[in-house]
Amino acid sequence: MSGRLLIANRGEIALRILRACHHAGLETVAIYTEVDRNLPHLKQANAQVKVSGYLNIDDVVMAAKTKGCDSVHPGYGLLSENAEFAQKVESAGLTFIGPTSEHISMLGDKLQARRVFQKLGIPTIPGSEGAVESAEEVRAIAEQVGYPLVIKASFGGGGRGIRAVHNENDLDNVLHLSRGEAGISFGKDEVFVEKLLVDARHIEVQILGDGHGQCVHLGTRDCSVQRRYQKLIEEAPAPQVDSILMNLLTDQCIQAMSEIHYRNAATLEFLFTDDKFFFLEVNTRLQVEHPVTEMVSGQDIVALQLHIAEKGSLPIQQEEVMIQGSAIECRILAEDQSELPSPGIITHFVSPGGPGVRMDTHIFTGYEVPHQYDSLIAKLVVLGSDRLAALARMRQALRETKIEGISTNIKNLQQLIDAEAFVTVKHHTNWTLK
Repeated sequence: MSGRLLIANRGEIALRILRACHHAGLETVAIYTEVDRNLPHLKQANAQVKVSGYLNIDDVVMAAKTKGCDSVHPGYGLLSENAEFAQKVESAGLTFIGPTSEHISMLGDKLQARRVFQKLGIPTIPGSEGAVESAEEVRAIAEQVGYPLVIKASFGGGGRGIRAVHNENDLDNVLHLSRGEAGISFGKDEVFVEKLLVDARHIEVQILGDGHGQCVHLGTRDCSVQRRYQKLIEEAPAPQVDSILMNLLTDQCIQAMSEIHYRNAATLEFLFTDDKFFFLEVNTRLQVEHPVTEMVSGQDIVALQLHIAEKGSLPIQQEEVMIQGSAIECRILAEDQSELPSPGIITHFVSPGGPGVRMDTHIFTGYEVPHQYDSLIAKLVVLGSDRLAALARMRQALRETKIEGISTNIKNLQQLIDAEAFVTVKHHTNWTLK
């Protein structure tokens, strides 16, 4: 890396990456579409390139080449887990800030990832051994593991292509809907089946690897507060899990990723129930919720990504990683009370402040939230000395946050963090406010 990086993303994560690059002394090139011409990171970048779309691989790679970049950071979402994109970036002589295209292919296929981690001795959720083609195959699995089941797209993420089957009467329709959604979202309609663990918590481990067999972890996160398989609130470290069980899990994650010589950042996701962990999937990219890990570990994950890409080594050892305090992140969405997107012009914006408060956002007073992209407009993150202190700080930070002109989910977030089930860690992935 000679010093110029293309940010292949938009919004708050583009601004987050730009700041880390400039701190590291790297120049940045920002791509944008017409509706994003006023994003704040464009003014701070050393160069800008308009593209036809963030998913146009050839456009993005050409932008990097024509602006003299030597590396590309994909952020999260969009092309971040697209193996073809990673391969084309590297074929163009550029450094991809992430894993190899081979690892993206291998681990992005959820069925293949299940098989890889089964071989490494990590328990997986009971379900199909491969893709299912018919309702009859799903019925046969239901006879073995029982209802409820969940049908999942083999490729992709973000909660799309995932649907629950609570009884046999739902099966045909749910299978049809899940395959259709997977085909539209990811270009492949392959699905598989798992037992639906109705009261499980969603716990994940942040891993970084050097690509040569050395890995470290930066602790755990709990992402159990979800809506239709999309996360709303995340925290680090995962609360109220036996330390012996947690250490065993992180050791298994390091061993597994070391054995496949994984490079750069990854998150291993699990469901936790009855004191047992079951492997879900691997995200081969920077996570939306990475700030909570940064807050409790004191590590800059984007800076670590850049170092690994440039040096081919880890700048930290496991014994140097110290987890202190408790961090919580709330995803602020532009949506109305019916959970529908709420695009429009922000007429007034006030960001919260004070010790231990971090707001990752690209919005400002006068910014127009477009309807073309995801409704995530800000990530409010707080750090406390313990979980109760973090909860108190989050309550205050949410009260201070003012976003007018559009509707947001701030009131809903306030209700969620005040709920007894959340405060006492009795929540799970299927928990909702009553």
